[in-house]
Amino acid sequence: MSPSAIPSSTSNEQFQNDLNLSLRGLGVEYPPYLVGPSALETLANRFYPPTTALKKVLSINRFTGIETRAAIGDVDHPLVNQPNPPTIKELNDLFRVEGVRLSVNACRKAIQEWGGSVGDITHIVSTTCTNSANPGFDHFVVKELGIRTSIEKILLHGIGCSGGMAAMRTAAHLALGSSYQRKPARILLLACEISSVLVRSELDSINENQQTRVGVCLFSDCASAAILTNGIGDDQSTAPIFDLLGWKHQIIDDTEEDLGFDVDPLGWKVVLTQRVPTLAAAAVSPCFQDLIKSVPELHDNVQPPIAADFDWALHPGGSLIITGVEQAMDLTPEHLRASYEIYMKYGNSSSATIFSVLNKLRESEGKENVVACAFGPGIALEMMLLRRHETRPASANGFDSDGTSESWDTTAGVVVQEKITNGNGTPRMNGNPIATNGAAAETGPSDANGPEPNGTAAAADGKRDTGPSLPIEDVD
Repeated sequence: MSPSAIPSSTSNEQFQNDLNLSLRGLGVEYPPYLVGPSALETLANRFYPPTTALKKVLSINRFTGIETRAAIGDVDHPLVNQPNPPTIKELNDLFRVEGVRLSVNACRKAIQEWGGSVGDITHIVSTTCTNSANPGFDHFVVKELGIRTSIEKILLHGIGCSGGMAAMRTAAHLALGSSYQRKPARILLLACEISSVLVRSELDSINENQQTRVGVCLFSDCASAAILTNGIGDDQSTAPIFDLLGWKHQIIDDTEEDLGFDVDPLGWKVVLTQRVPTLAAAAVSPCFQDLIKSVPELHDNVQPPIAADFDWALHPGGSLIITGVEQAMDLTPEHLRASYEIYMKYGNSSSATIFSVLNKLRESEGKENVVACAFGPGIALEMMLLRRHETRPASANGFDSDGTSESWDTTAGVVVQEKITNGNGTPRMNGNPIATNGAAAETGPSDANGPEPNGTAAAADGKRDTGPSLPIEDVD
């Protein structure tokens, strides 16, 4: 799909200078287990015959570029070692415990950094695609946090990996409405996903239907949270983390069958076709151009900025999505350093990932302005322009900068917190060091949605070798 096929914006909306919307707290909570590619192979060999489709998926799994994925349990977790995959009731019961616990910890981190109290929170906007019970998980998080039950809540569903960005956009509109009424808005944003326990359901489909399903190689568990305010009554003695400058929501026409999360008696099934990286990369440039035009303060009386003038917080849906956007927008791995690092260490945690990427990005010096971007079912594209303030390590707020709480109480016994670095602290991909510009020095072959083609090692000029990729057929 060429960029010209992406519907252009028909809106003349212009964002005024200084919306006075800011992110003032971020919190990320990963569960304590980091499982490598061998975990999927172990489970597959325990329960399924070595069919052609399974062998192909396991081959892809070794070269996604993901070192480890965050999970609520290790390869011996009882829920994924039953004779049959867990039922949707069992998945819901687990989410009510583990998902709520992750969420509460992430929210407490965001609230702690913000510096306010739970009594000051005016709204909560939450999202998940790995639970659909009623009342929603946000109801139980509110109770655990001690927030008044009458607080205005919005729970977004059906938006998958773009959920964190959609929650931020929704909160921005709520905050502007409060500003119009001259009321303070202190909105708690929350995204939580538990994907790891869907592994048996996905392996069942691979075995029964002989489908090459790459989603089982990519997804992980996480909760993340943020506090968004409209400036009214804010503590002016502390700077915000990011200011919001503008945003855009875009649907790529005729792509409903390319990206999704189908309901199934055994949970949910990932829909992810090999067209997604190309479709996503083609959609970014026209969306970016429209968004830049809608924020006059970025180009008043000067040449409009280009993509390389920004740092990018791109949702790491797969390494071909990251490299596709990198190439389409003429970026370097340095622009996308936070997306690469989160992807390699934790995998794709769906809606919760974007706040984790922003959390990582704010820890290092960089460009003043940031583009945040994510893709979800539809295919939906969410994009937002942010302005960063001071560099602020997350560890300064009393919790680990990698988002894993040291106080996690797990009933599984052993807590594994593996640091994915070389001896000198340099990140690595598939056991190989990552260059200082964020590119992988070497990796293996690639799949249509995860791995980088031939490792796509970055040269000194930041360009990538886009060698042949491992073909994927019949992705469903």
